Amino acid sequence: MKIGLYFGSFNPVHKGHLAIAEFLKQKSLFEQIWLVVSPNNPFKKSMDLIPKNHRLKMVQLAIQNNPFLYACDVEFHLPKPSYTIDTLNHLEKRHRSHQFSLILGADNITNFHQWKKYEEILNRFTIYVYPRDNNTLEKTIKDPHIVYLDAPLLPVSATEVRDLLRKKMPVKDFLPELVIQYLEKQGLY
Repeated sequence: MKIGLYFGSFNPVHKGHLAIAEFLKQKSLFEQIWLVVSPNNPFKKSMDLIPKNHRLKMVQLAIQNNPFLYACDVEFHLPKPSYTIDTLNHLEKRHRSHQFSLILGADNITNFHQWKKYEEILNRFTIYVYPRDNNTLEKTIKDPHIVYLDAPLLPVSATEVRDLLRKKMPVKDFLPELVIQYLEKQGLY
């Protein structure tokens, strides 16, 4: 099975994440997309990071009834910090019949050369890159294993959503309803 691995903190998961997954579904690039909830990203400070189990639950709520999407907690069970190459190696050993590719935002590809064993990732996996801001998608790395997608730009980021939540402003345009209900019930952000 062709699996797209969409890594992220999902802090919280928002409609922009889901729209990228839907765009990829329409392109028929994958048979399934796994939203891989990262407990901690070695490149990000975790001051605003809510506990991983809450983030996983929100992803599960956001994608329920969508068999194309799967909430993956594989990195919860691997050594910390989470390095993509270690996760990929683990998944390949565990799911030998699957073919994995990565799905990354353009902001991640700009510092890709700093990732652990990035050259090995490039040699072994296809990476699909979607735009993340108003700038034209720069083809930062030219490589036959990197596919730059002409995906729609969505004006939403988890940072902005967290700011709105802290200010008690409406977020219904940015978050799935079940995620909003969960946030309110749990008193998060």
